Amino acid sequence: MDWFPYILSLQVTALATVLLLVFGLGLAIFLARVCFRGELIISTVLNLPLVLPPSVIGFYLLLALGRGSPILEWFGIDILFTWQAAAIASAVVALPLIVEAARAAILDVNPELEAAARTLGDSEIKVLWRVTLPLARSGILAGFILAVARALGEFGATLMVAGNIPGRTQTLPLAIYDAVQNQEYGKANLMVLVMTFWAFLLLLWARRLEQRRQKRFTEKIIKTKDAAFSRHSQTTSQLSSRSEI
Repeated sequence: MDWFPYILSLQVTALATVLLLVFGLGLAIFLARVCFRGELIISTVLNLPLVLPPSVIGFYLLLALGRGSPILEWFGIDILFTWQAAAIASAVVALPLIVEAARAAILDVNPELEAAARTLGDSEIKVLWRVTLPLARSGILAGFILAVARALGEFGATLMVAGNIPGRTQTLPLAIYDAVQNQEYGKANLMVLVMTFWAFLLLLWARRLEQRRQKRFTEKIIKTKDAAFSRHSQTTSQLSSRSEI
């Protein structure tokens, strides 16, 4: 049994995970906290991988990483048809999932809590680290898990920039494609089951996090309504007492 596609897929996903965490969370914080002209354009561009075919994303990555690109011409870094290129492709395709989920979670944080932290003398970095991110962690983690699951199963863009080279750049999705083409259905079945198993676990984890977040939100709404009803009852009681006097 050839273990290389399994090991390479984990390696590619690990690097893609780091890229998603750094750039995805960074972009989410930036878009949630900074208002600027062209914000809608930037947000739309970041979401293009959700609707464009992976081959189109792969073609853009070829232009960005290949001959004539600043990365190759200025810095002399040639990573096309390497596993690092596969990791970059996986991260780019999965990027919108973490950006949008983390952005929504950050915007959902109560601004009064952040303002209270600022009045205590905390800088913006401390407010972000101690208040915003901890309160938004469930939404951020759910988006992050979905992005990792998407990166693990990336096929089209990876094929464009890394190729399908056995023993070098052949990830698990590419190995499945080759096995089907060669009519090695037993081998393909095993790899498909492995991919489905890991994808199911990741999606189940993300779904549970989303349910917990929704439950906390519902409890918060109920407490707010109860507090408002209590204040209304007290006010009504006070007015009734005054009218009797």
